[in-house]
Amino acid sequence: MTVPIRKEIQPGMRVMIVEKQNQRSGQLTEGIVMNLLTSSPAHPHGIKVRLVDGKVGRVQSIVK
Repeated sequence: MTVPIRKEIQPGMRVMIVEKQNQRSGQLTEGIVMNLLTSSPAHPHGIKVRLVDGKVGRVQSIVK
């Protein structure tokens, strides 16, 4: 599975992220994007975002 690139992610979207402390386990957290923190167009581990609840992590998938 490939991670979404920056242009596929917009504020207000529902996504699944992996937080820093969960990178080893791969535990995903669902939330709504508040803003994008990665400025590059792509990142191998996922684009870093802040969710509306304040959690920060890398986007693994977009919830349809």
